[in-house]
Amino acid sequence: MNRIDLTPLYRSSVGYDRFGSLLDAASRSEKASSGYPPYNIEIVEENSYAITVAVAGFKEAEIELQVENGVLTVRGKKEASDSEKSYLHQGIATRSFERKFNLADHIEVVDADLADGLLTVQLVKEIPDAMKPRTIAINGSKTNVIQHKEKAA
Repeated sequence: MNRIDLTPLYRSSVGYDRFGSLLDAASRSEKASSGYPPYNIEIVEENSYAITVAVAGFKEAEIELQVENGVLTVRGKKEASDSEKSYLHQGIATRSFERKFNLADHIEVVDADLADGLLTVQLVKEIPDAMKPRTIAINGSKTNVIQHKEKAA
C-alpha cells in the first residue's frame, strides 16, 4: 500500500493532524466502494457545490440524508415489492446503498431535490466572521483593535 508522507505539512501547519487519517479513510472507502450509485460533484460557484446521485427507481421516502461530524451520508433502501416479476434482463439496479461524502470545515448542506431519478444536494461554504482575514494592531495604544478586511469584488 502506498503511503503519503505528510511530515512537511505538519512542520509548517497547525491543526491538520486529522488530515492523514482523512486521506487513509478516503483511500479505504474508495477501494471498498462498489461504484453504486454513480454520482457527480460539481462546483456551482466559488463557495457553492452540488452533489448529484443517480437514484433511478427510488422514491423520496426510500432515500435518507444525514450529516454527522462532517460526513454527509446518502442512504437508499428499496421497499419490498409485493409482485413477483420475471425479467429477461435486469440492468436497472434498485438495491439498497450507502454513499458517504467527507465535508470540509464550514461546508453546510442547504437543500436537497429529487427529480428525474437524480438526487441533488446543494452545499455552501460559509466562513464565519472569526475566520475571515483581519488586521491586528501590534503594541498599539488601543486595546483589542481588530478590523475585518472585505475581499475586493
